[in-house]
Amino acid sequence: MRRVRTRPLSLLLRPTPPPTGVGLLVAAAFVALETLVAFPLREVAPATSLGVVYLIGVLVVSTAWGSVLGAITSVASALAFNFFHIPPTGRFTIAIGQNWVALGVFLAVALLASSVADLARARAAEAWERRREADLAAEMARLLLRTDDLRSALPAAAQRLAQALELPSAAIELEEVAADPRRVAFPLRDGTTPLGTLIVPADTPEVGLRRLQERVVPSLEALLAAAREREALLAEVVETAALRRSDVVKTALLRTVSHDLRSPLTAIVTAAGTVGSPTLDGAERDELAAVITTEARRLSRLVDQLLDLSRLEAGAAEPRRDWVALDEVVRSAIESLDRPESDFSLSLDRDLPLIRADAAQLERAIANVLDNGVRHSGGHPVSVRARAVGGRLLMRVVDRGPGVPPAQRERIFEPFYRAGTEGTGGHRGSGLGLAIARGLVTVNGGRIWVESLPGQGTTFAMEFPLEPAGSRPEAPVGEAAG
Repeated sequence: MRRVRTRPLSLLLRPTPPPTGVGLLVAAAFVALETLVAFPLREVAPATSLGVVYLIGVLVVSTAWGSVLGAITSVASALAFNFFHIPPTGRFTIAIGQNWVALGVFLAVALLASSVADLARARAAEAWERRREADLAAEMARLLLRTDDLRSALPAAAQRLAQALELPSAAIELEEVAADPRRVAFPLRDGTTPLGTLIVPADTPEVGLRRLQERVVPSLEALLAAAREREALLAEVVETAALRRSDVVKTALLRTVSHDLRSPLTAIVTAAGTVGSPTLDGAERDELAAVITTEARRLSRLVDQLLDLSRLEAGAAEPRRDWVALDEVVRSAIESLDRPESDFSLSLDRDLPLIRADAAQLERAIANVLDNGVRHSGGHPVSVRARAVGGRLLMRVVDRGPGVPPAQRERIFEPFYRAGTEGTGGHRGSGLGLAIARGLVTVNGGRIWVESLPGQGTTFAMEFPLEPAGSRPEAPVGEAAG
């Protein structure tokens, strides 16, 4: 990193001068040193021309400490010049009239140089303040215009403002705040529109209050107006993006639903149109009737899933909680799938504690998970296990399918997301079952997640909180199913 060199003049023109005592010592040192330097110069120059030597100290002291100490240095230099170098030396008298002129000119030039140096220091101090204000404005812009939450950025911006202006404290509010004996309130407006309020302590010096009003408040108003406009634009962008995503989802939903509805409807219409043919025998009619029944159930299940999803997304799936036996819910879910019992292997602990849940919602959630497991198990039975672990009831549905890749373990719970069909016999579901299962489990106070290794099957785990032992009824004694 390159080091920035500080110029000697910038050290003299600091906005806050060094202590006055130091200035007096420096002035005395300059007068003494310049008096000594002038002695050897008398050999090469007239004594009356040596007054310019004393101007160096006058300029330095005036620049660093101001015109008062500069004037004192000028008078002290004139006295030293008169006493040591203007004949007759050693006395404060002047014998020749032209020496009076030389001394008067020197004093006038010294006082003028002191005034000019003091003016330069005042200009430098003003430039320093302007620079601090510019740095403050840049820092405030960074804090207020680079955040997505304007309100959360206000405390840091107020603290930075207080540090820059050497105030004990400051606050920026987005509401109109009235002044009181303990604080001064500067209203912030964009034209006639209120933006907020800048609050500083009541004991702030009058100079500081005037500086705030004239220099800080206008820039702060501009920054707050820009930040408010940026927030509004961001909100519009987010809303527009959300509407676009909504349109994309709606389009995907219509395409998916229309396809999924068309398939069973086409099968039903085709079978119904053929079943009345006089050329069919009884076995063929029975087969067509079975097709109509199967596809009608499939259609009914899809409609039920769409209704469940719409209720969940609308927040209208409020559960009717009651004491529920999980083993009974599992058996009811298996019966609702209309699948042979050989597709499932149950291993439920004896005396599972009751849980508080909506039995109908829980049955649909478990049925969706079981149906997903059977479709991906490659003909192997799906294992269902349940046991109480600490203060929760844990249930696992394990299949021996191809597994779920890590990138898909969360996406399979999204509506209408369908994983690959390898190992499923080419059958693909609606993409709603697992999304509905997670929604129904969640509204009943539980959670569901997937554990899987590629090629080693998939486990869907569900857990539900247990009520304290003294507050739940005893579960009926049942037999463990194997």
